[in-house]
Amino acid sequence: MSTTTSHPSEPDGPADGPARPARLIQNEATTEIPVHLLFRDDPAPATVPLKPAVVGRRQGTGEQPRLRRPATAPKRPVPQVDPDLVERPARVLPGAAGVLAGGCGAAGCVATSWWAGVLPPLAVEALRLPAIAGAGLGPAQWAAFAGAGALGLFGLGGLARGRTGRAWVLDLFGRYRGTVRRSGLLWVNPLLLRRRVDVRLRHWRSEPVPAADGGGVALRVVVLVVWRVRDTARATLGVEDHETYLRECVEAALARVPVETPGGPRAGDAAAETLTRLVATDAAPVGLEVFSVQPVRVEYAPEVAAAMHRRRMAALDAQHRASVLTSVVDSVEDTVTRLTVRGLVELDDYERKALVKDLTVAFCAGRGETAP
Repeated sequence: MSTTTSHPSEPDGPADGPARPARLIQNEATTEIPVHLLFRDDPAPATVPLKPAVVGRRQGTGEQPRLRRPATAPKRPVPQVDPDLVERPARVLPGAAGVLAGGCGAAGCVATSWWAGVLPPLAVEALRLPAIAGAGLGPAQWAAFAGAGALGLFGLGGLARGRTGRAWVLDLFGRYRGTVRRSGLLWVNPLLLRRRVDVRLRHWRSEPVPAADGGGVALRVVVLVVWRVRDTARATLGVEDHETYLRECVEAALARVPVETPGGPRAGDAAAETLTRLVATDAAPVGLEVFSVQPVRVEYAPEVAAAMHRRRMAALDAQHRASVLTSVVDSVEDTVTRLTVRGLVELDDYERKALVKDLTVAFCAGRGETAP
């Protein structure tokens, strides 16, 4: 590499010698480079290892960038519940068993009182019992009282009335003991804790929930959810409050699914189907069956409602003007064509333009529009 500062047109060596003059290329940003080094022939070019490079689009060249394969997003985990927590029928008896046990307990208490001599005389006469001298309240009488009273309380205390569309979830000291879906008079162990669950088909109309459309404009959506409890054990014991859980699932789904703007064209129930699928997937592990999640009212959020209303009105006005202008142009064309085809008038270019202008003004005035 030469370091001389001579002009590129001047040779480095003598002019008449056999040596080849070294022509140099020089600019402001680089040092001088001999020209013969740029164009010399290299018989054995050295191989340079190339690394893979990504070519992006350069501005103004029209080149298209290479398309990369989109990375697969990790699958969202589905909530899991204890697999052993599954609804199963509880062991209950007909209500007649409880009535019989309660009646036996009450009869035992009366008989013990008569045996101890503490039964009132009016009750003895009403029951037509023989009058005997009571033995008093001894240990045997107290034991009989306790047994008869426990039997009566146990029998009458376990009576319950089952209703259609309602169920009881039973647990004993925190352990699930089964679900009662039967109707009528039943006897349930009074030591079990009963939790009433509504298993009918239900619907829930939400309050305005925040959402967004495909362009990110803030919306407020009211949805109608049709659902029911399918597994009472998981709905009651697998989550703290299954109704609150369902509301949260609906709000989470609305945050991920774009909703159609108010007044826009409805190209199907794609948003409703997507919402239903997402909410049903999230609610299934806790024993809830979701049939539909349907937006019933969509409106703009208060902070953007005024601006979007003006935008909507401007779009409607432009659409109306375009339709009126199309109708006027068609009418003018039809009129001019009929006049010339039937031979009523013979028009040159200037007269045709004037006639078209006059007809356009007349038709626009008749439709309440201003001629352009």
